Amino acid sequence: MSQKHHYTGLTDAEVLESRKKNGVNILTPPEKDPLWKRFLEKFGDPLIIILMIAGALSIGISCYEFWGLGQGAGVFFEPIGIFIAILLATGLAFIFELKADKEFALLNQVNDDEPVQVIRNGNAMQIAKKDVVVGDIVILNTGEEVPADGELLEAVMLNIDESTLTGEPICHKTTDPAEFDKDATFPSNHAMRGTKIMEGHGVMRVLAVGDKTENGRVFEAAQIDDSVKTPLNEQLDGLGDLITKISYGFAAAIIVGRIVMYFINVPEFEWVSFLAYFLQTLMVAVTLVVVAVPEGLPMAVTLSLAYSMRRMLKTNNLVRKMHACETMGATTVICTDKTGTLTQNQMQVADEKFFGNPSDDVLIEGIAVNSTAQLDLSGDKPQVLGNPTEGALLLWLRKRGVNYLDVKDKAQRIEELPFSTERKYMATVVKSASGKTILYVKGAPEIIFGMCKNTAGVTKQEIDAQLLAYQNQAMRTLGFAYQELSDGDKTIENSKVVAENLTFLGIVAISDPVRSDVPFAVKEVIDAGIKVKIVTGDTPGTAKEIGRQIGLWNDATDGDRNIITGTEFAELSDKQLKERVGDLKIIARARPMDKKRLVEALQANNEVVAVTGDGTNDAPALKTAHVGLSMGDGTSVAKEASDITIIDNSFSSIGRAVMWGRSLFQNIQRFILFQMTVNVAACFIVLFGAFMGMQSPLTVTQMLWVNLIMDTFAAMALASLPPSKTVMKEKPRSREAFIINNPMWKSIIGVGGVFFLLLLGLLYYFEHTDITCLTEVGKVAMGANTGLSGYELSLFFTIFVFLQFWNMFNARAFETGRSAFHFKGCGGFGLIALVILLGQVLIVSVGGEFFNVEPLKFIDWVIIIGSTSLVLWIGEFIRLFKK
Repeated sequence: MSQKHHYTGLTDAEVLESRKKNGVNILTPPEKDPLWKRFLEKFGDPLIIILMIAGALSIGISCYEFWGLGQGAGVFFEPIGIFIAILLATGLAFIFELKADKEFALLNQVNDDEPVQVIRNGNAMQIAKKDVVVGDIVILNTGEEVPADGELLEAVMLNIDESTLTGEPICHKTTDPAEFDKDATFPSNHAMRGTKIMEGHGVMRVLAVGDKTENGRVFEAAQIDDSVKTPLNEQLDGLGDLITKISYGFAAAIIVGRIVMYFINVPEFEWVSFLAYFLQTLMVAVTLVVVAVPEGLPMAVTLSLAYSMRRMLKTNNLVRKMHACETMGATTVICTDKTGTLTQNQMQVADEKFFGNPSDDVLIEGIAVNSTAQLDLSGDKPQVLGNPTEGALLLWLRKRGVNYLDVKDKAQRIEELPFSTERKYMATVVKSASGKTILYVKGAPEIIFGMCKNTAGVTKQEIDAQLLAYQNQAMRTLGFAYQELSDGDKTIENSKVVAENLTFLGIVAISDPVRSDVPFAVKEVIDAGIKVKIVTGDTPGTAKEIGRQIGLWNDATDGDRNIITGTEFAELSDKQLKERVGDLKIIARARPMDKKRLVEALQANNEVVAVTGDGTNDAPALKTAHVGLSMGDGTSVAKEASDITIIDNSFSSIGRAVMWGRSLFQNIQRFILFQMTVNVAACFIVLFGAFMGMQSPLTVTQMLWVNLIMDTFAAMALASLPPSKTVMKEKPRSREAFIINNPMWKSIIGVGGVFFLLLLGLLYYFEHTDITCLTEVGKVAMGANTGLSGYELSLFFTIFVFLQFWNMFNARAFETGRSAFHFKGCGGFGLIALVILLGQVLIVSVGGEFFNVEPLKFIDWVIIIGSTSLVLWIGEFIRLFKK
């Protein structure tokens, strides 16, 4: 690279001194909690806490039974089972998040060893990016990433992509104060770490490295954990509180009621008998608390989230944090950037207007030779090196089967005038493949048109009108002209084109087109009741046009209140912003921290906010949002701050994530409906049994089978239900709404109440008869209370389980508007239902003393399965009637 000055740079001693004083050029990675601490965090779940309390109480009772009453070691099955449930739920959540972290680490590898050209000790040399220090003289070339913040000493046709910091793809850089852009986010003579040299070359002196760079400051802001509580956490907190109050209320009712009954029924008070009776009462109360707590619920939530995590990866959503699966379903606002998410992030020729029927040879050669851009064809998709607008022209040629390099090689370049912001055009003189000498000029259309003698009959007014139409569509424009030169013709003098016989060829309009799937995807999320807001570094005109194209901006209804610039946004007080933020659709010329402030203002209005971003500037907002969505080709800083990485960079993948989240919440509701119905029936049996003097018909191990193993399988079955597109027709659920809605309450209390009355009646009948087969029901006369035989207990346990088994099918069909027999895409559900059925048969057949059961006759199995299936048939009839 040619240099205007001879730079000596730092000496070795100065490098060491600078590194000691200003630090190294590495962004300090976020400090990760050790694995043991991350595992312990899983125990903060409200339902896990309730389970641990129930487990502690259960240990106390088991110890008393074992040492105080001399019972066998089997009394410890209950607390062991509870703590197994806790470890399974917490362990699964921990393992799945750890697995996602490993996948993410592969996606997000950062290379601090990339070579950088610097001048030290008077010599040009290459060093690793991490070794750059403040004061270093760095040589910048096209295609390279700027390694640190610095002040430019030289800038030749230098254009830098600052989209990772500002969202602005091309910023012209210069050392000439007359050309400084006063509206630029960063000074025109500064280059910032993490930005990319798109065109030209330069030399800079490093001013800041590592954490002290602008990139580093944004990265640091992204590490601040605002600890925003997710909607699911809030819902489960509420459910945990409800279960705690109800179970403790039931336990208190048992203690008070039984003590009152003791004083009513016992004529003489004795401390010894009272204490024994009181301890027995406490044991009944603790049993009820254990029965009331849904041991399977934490597992169900974990399995549902884990299943969704794996399935969402197939829809290009790499979920890093489990809660994000469900939180996407509660989202009310999506704040998105423009470039790369809504648009393709590749400039393309959108339209061309050529006049006077110029030959293809002239057009093709003029574009190929009069360009500084290159195409990198080494990958699957061509990548533009250099100016993206010029690159769009080369891509346009490629689409037409023209290899620009072949055209370039056949023409001999004689003279070149590089582009400058002052002239607004560039020119090249070549010895053409046709043998003629030709001058090609390209630049701002209005200037190129004004230089031409031959305009093919086109007027200035027509050109101006066409340019205005393109500008209104947020397109960039280039004009083209040429002249076949004869000996003595003027071409370029004093850095200007002075040719006198130029012919105007026409105009090309270039844009970063909206992704083809985005308008539909935006409509889908808006129809789902989610507001979309664009935050971009582009001009208000460009942002509005993109808004129009994706269906967000409507000129008839939207006005100044719906759009704001970064400068105006910064001037708003927090109170003013809170009042106006709901109306805003577009923030143009946004600065790095504007998006974070926008997210905080929306959260203050109780919105659930998802943010998309691919640049370092997006990281603070990604971290602050309820769900941060980074792009697969985004910066490592953005991906590190996010909860979900959209691998294909597409907005339509965000719509799919919302659908998954909403469907997931419904699946969790279905499991709660299923398990709470079980618990209501079981709790009332324990409660009434305590007052009626009945022995407990369900043993601890049987309840653990129902509450832990069977419910875990049910959780897997309900979690595996595929997402439904119908959820996208609903509005986002209210954050204040309880996870158990009115239809669920009616079903839990109604169905649970019917199960309780049915089971209580059955219990009473079994106690007053001696049944050895269900065919005897109605034939054996009722007599005195003879207690429950082992066979009767097995019958009762099996009937209880199959009532819940068939109710699982009803829970599966809850709020789907479909039959419980609709198995399309739900093959896993049928398989798991079969496993539960076979498991129950196995337990009763060989469970023996451990489960306190006896094998049943074949006819009893047939009668139980057939009669309890009425639960499903009645549910089907109700669903049919509702249609």
